[in-house]
This record gives sequence, structure tokens and C-alpha cells, in this order.
Amino acid sequence: MKKAAIILLLFCVCISNSQNQEPRYNIKNIAKNTALSNFGTTFYGEDKLVFASPAKRNYIISNLWKGNNKPFLELYVGTITGDGEIKDVEKLSNIINTRFHEADVTFSNDKKTVYFTRSNFFEGKYRKDTLGINRLKIFKATLGVDGKWSKITNMPFNNDNYSVGHPTLSKDQKTLYFISDMPGSLGKTDIFKVAIFEDGSYGEPENLGPDINTSGREMFPYISGNDELYFSTDGRDGLGMLDVFMSKLGANSIISTKHLEEPINSKRDDFAFIINSETREGYFSSDRIGGRGSDDIYYFKEEKPIIIVCKQSVTGVVKDMETGSLLPGTLVTLYKDTTRIDSLTITVGEDASFKFPLECESNYKIIGSREYYYDNSIQINTSDEIEKVHDVVLELKPDEEFRVIGDKVMLKINTIYFDYDKSLIRRDAAIELDKAIKILKKYPKIIVEFGAHCDSRGPDSYNDQLSERRANSTVDYMVANGISRSQLSGKGYGERMLTNKCSNGVKCTEKEHERNRRTEFVITNPEFIEN
Repeated sequence: MKKAAIILLLFCVCISNSQNQEPRYNIKNIAKNTALSNFGTTFYGEDKLVFASPAKRNYIISNLWKGNNKPFLELYVGTITGDGEIKDVEKLSNIINTRFHEADVTFSNDKKTVYFTRSNFFEGKYRKDTLGINRLKIFKATLGVDGKWSKITNMPFNNDNYSVGHPTLSKDQKTLYFISDMPGSLGKTDIFKVAIFEDGSYGEPENLGPDINTSGREMFPYISGNDELYFSTDGRDGLGMLDVFMSKLGANSIISTKHLEEPINSKRDDFAFIINSETREGYFSSDRIGGRGSDDIYYFKEEKPIIIVCKQSVTGVVKDMETGSLLPGTLVTLYKDTTRIDSLTITVGEDASFKFPLECESNYKIIGSREYYYDNSIQINTSDEIEKVHDVVLELKPDEEFRVIGDKVMLKINTIYFDYDKSLIRRDAAIELDKAIKILKKYPKIIVEFGAHCDSRGPDSYNDQLSERRANSTVDYMVANGISRSQLSGKGYGERMLTNKCSNGVKCTEKEHERNRRTEFVITNPEFIEN
């Protein structure tokens, strides 16, 4: 792009080659190309195409641009034929076209408003920056009742000291995209966007950021009807010089960016890509070898659509809601909407962690299931942000009748305590044992071991005997209240499993010693728990 197109000092694109045997695109050089530069097409309604090309040379009043000694660019419009050619070409408008450069336009859906790029020439004045350079600006015109363009408006974000150009409108007409080298640009030229308000005013220009813009030149943006942003850049890896890329636009972010395959891209400049989102036909410009002029317009048909899948993921860990301890062995199931994804159902390992891939803009539910715990779930609604990671903690509430401590499954009742040197069942202990009796009657197949313990006071052998009496006392109470002895076992552990520091010779309070005089209820066959 070194002749007429180069006058758009700041604007043109690039990506990697796909070696498909069957090309995604079929292209042809249209017959209307000449030895001069033809480029920068825009759809004007359903059957017309607008493009830029040098005007005829004027020998009376010089209209040559010093950049290439060719006439300045003007805008032309032609009718699209069934085979993608252009016929009946004429100038777009003598109001829009001047003796200086005009190129790169975009039209409103009703075709009554046009935004176009022009040299900084407005109301008869040709303006330059402080370095003596005539920059580019975007102007707007409206279509009058007489069918002619009028009311040329200078955009409020134009400036004599930097260039603004290559406009394109979003499908809903609420956003205008363009390129500029204004302050805040990341590279030589960046793509910006600006809001168009209902009263016709404009917001502040916003840079599209590093997901799109590079340190090089981003140029010729084009928004298709299905949220696809096509643009050219020389700041990404590609086939050479400017290449065409496509980014999928999300509501708040860029979902993904793809390099268009050959033959759209070549080793030369490829730019100004436009496409009809329904017919998948369009045009692009290139100065590749084999063309008719310095820049040519090419027609194409997309045979296979580009499919961009936005991906996210979720990572998490399963914990006990009450203690915060990890829960390895939990079954974690992923649902999309109401459909279970069996391939992503896992039993978590020792670290109790899980990780699932997710699709963007979807609704998911993660359910955790574990013995002796109530099922719990987490809802995740993914956005359009590519590669976002959701970090979650899936907490499970222990069953009201059972609890898990380490590798032990226990009846969920308060620990019963004994008086010093006694094995009689205290009134407070009887209340807890009555809870245990209800659970055992509900689950007649489970077997419970009553592990009785003593404090450290007294000889070890005596404490062994005392703990055995406490275990037997507990079993006798349960049997007397209707529990089969086959469901029960008792074992005395003496003072060998203290719960605190109160070992032999350590001074402790009576309350601290009492904590060791206890009976615990461990289920020895938890696999038989069933309603």
C-alpha cells in the first residue's frame, strides 16, 4: 500500500497462515480495477459499493498529491452485480468530494448519514499541524430530501495535531469505531470507539486497548452484523506487512482474535476487509503481486465460517462448612443449564480440588455430594471475557446425624462426660445417649463403638479398668433403652488418647481434666448407613 492508499498516513493489517487444502475463501480481482489505486470499499445499502480512487488528472488546476505525484483520492459508488463485479460507477457526491483526499466511509442503516475520512479541509480552509502536516479528519454528512448530501459536520474529537479516520458503525448505530494517533495511543495508530447518544452528541473516545492495539499500525476497522471486528495491522505475526484479523466482540471485552487465512492475506499489504454477515460475501484491498494497480479491490466468498469459541474455567476446593477442613473423596458434578456433563464428573483427591472448562455466556451449576453431608451447589454465570478463571469454594454442611473427623465417621451428638473416678451415666450424658438411641433405631445395620477415656490422674492400669467400666456402662444404658447389643461395642482406652496437655504431672484445672473423661461414638461400618 505505497501509492494512493499511503496518503492515509496512519491507517492499515496482519496474522498467521492456515495451510488448508480447501481454501476458506475464494477470491477474484474485480474487472473495475485500473492501473491506479482502488481500495477501501464500503457497502451502501444492499446493492451498491463505495470505494476510493484517484480523480482524473486536472491540467488546469493541479490536483496532484506530492506523496506519490498522483491525483488526490475521491469517493466513487457503483452497483454490485451478481458475480461480485461493480458497474455503473460514478462519483459519490461533489459536496463530499473536494480537490483533496476523501476515502473510507461508513453509512447509517437508513443510508441518510455518512461518516467519511478527508484531508483536514473544512469550510474552505486547508489546515496543518504545528509541523506543517495536513492531518486526516472524520466528517459527517446527511442526505437531504432532494437526495443530495449536505450539512458537512466536523466531528468533535477531530484535532489539527493528529489524524482521525477510517470510520465504521456498530450494528445498533450507537458506537462509531475509527483509527487515530491521538495522545494515549499504544502504537503508531490505534483503533478507538466513541458513543453516539440519542440526541446526536458524542462521548469521549476510548482506546480498544492491548487486546486489539499493538505498537504498530491498526487500521481499517469494520464491524460486521454479528459482532465481528475486522481490521488490519502490521503489529502482529502474519504473512507480511499489513494483514487482516478478525476479533469477536463481547459485551465488555474482546473474546478472541483470529488471523484470516490465505488467500485473504498475502506477503504484501492486505486491508479494508468488509463482509456481508448473511451472505458471507465481501471485498478487501491489496497491493499483492499480480494485481492491476498499486492497490486493487478483490471480491471474495467465504466458504467456511470462522468459529470462535470463548473459553473460561472454574477452579475450586471442597470444604466442611463448619470446620473448614478439606473433604477429599467428594463427588463433584458439573451441569450446564439442567444437563449433567458426565465427562466432567470427578471425585476429588487428597487436596479436594477440582477444575472444569467452561464456555462463555453460559449458565453452570456445580454440585458436591459426599457421605454424611448434605449436597450443596454453586451457580456460575459466565461472561464474554476470554480465559477468565472463576475461583470458588464448595462448602458442604455435615449431616445432622453424622460427622466426619479425620478418617472417623461418628454419631453427631455431644461428647458425654463422666465424674471423676466414676462410670455412672450423668443426667447430661443421658440426654446425649437418648439422641444416639434414636439414630441407631433409624439405622439398625450400623455398629457403634463406644470409646471410653480417662484423665491422666491415677495409675495407668487403674484408668484402663475405669475406661472399660465407662464403656460397658454406656452400652448397658443403650441396651436397656431398646438397642440390640449386636449394634454396640465398647472399648476402654484409659488415658492413652488425651485431648489436651493434661498428661501425668501437668497441672490442670478440673474442667480441663473433665475434657479427657469422655466417651466417643465411632461408626465401625459406615458403608451400611442407609435410610
